[in-house]
Amino acid sequence: MLVLFTDFGLAGPYQGQLKAVIYRRAPGIPVVDLFADAPKADPRAAAYLLAAYAWEFPPGTVFLAVVDPGVGMKRNAVALRVAGRYFVGPDNGLFHALVAQAQRAEAWEIGWRPERLSSSFHGRDLFAPIAADLARGHWPEAMYPLDSAALRRDWPIDLPEVVYIDHFGNALTGLRASGVAKDQVLKINGTSMRYARTFGEVPAGTAFWYANGNGLVEVAVNQGNAAEEMNLKVGSPARVA
Repeated sequence: MLVLFTDFGLAGPYQGQLKAVIYRRAPGIPVVDLFADAPKADPRAAAYLLAAYAWEFPPGTVFLAVVDPGVGMKRNAVALRVAGRYFVGPDNGLFHALVAQAQRAEAWEIGWRPERLSSSFHGRDLFAPIAADLARGHWPEAMYPLDSAALRRDWPIDLPEVVYIDHFGNALTGLRASGVAKDQVLKINGTSMRYARTFGEVPAGTAFWYANGNGLVEVAVNQGNAAEEMNLKVGSPARVA
């Protein structure tokens, strides 16, 4: 299957235009909208989300990942293979956490360019065709091997910040829950929270942290909106005490 991970939003034409290219170039390949609301113009925060959510999909899956505020400027177009899954998108740090957390990653610079390449929509014109080719089992032309270490940034392997706020107002951090002990306290925007396994283990209105379904430390208020009540936003720092 082919999985879309973007900050394009579902309103407007952008996600639909990606799908039109994919369906035309790789008919019959299932397309999954994973995130259309990844952190807007923030590849650093998005990198930790992508690294957490990719592994629910089987080997052979292709991820079209586009959070690209530098579109049209000087940055490479790249493809990666990590644990049998492919990732296509801009080399702007979006794949940092994947590479940093992986035991092994292969990377290529995409040298191919279409006849029509707009300066502001490489997702449609460049990345979508490459992802579609990979999804249908065709190796694209002009793929030049890269040292995957070159895709890493001077960022931590886990990010102690809010990286996403969901529909319920729950705040996902870039911290993997496997690295935080259950007796540790999470402090964010002046609020200290203890661990709970799930919502029903704390009284209504109580803030807590838990290991979400994809292994990240997530902040919630039982039957409440953590983002509103604690004034959280993407980039809010989280401290483990």
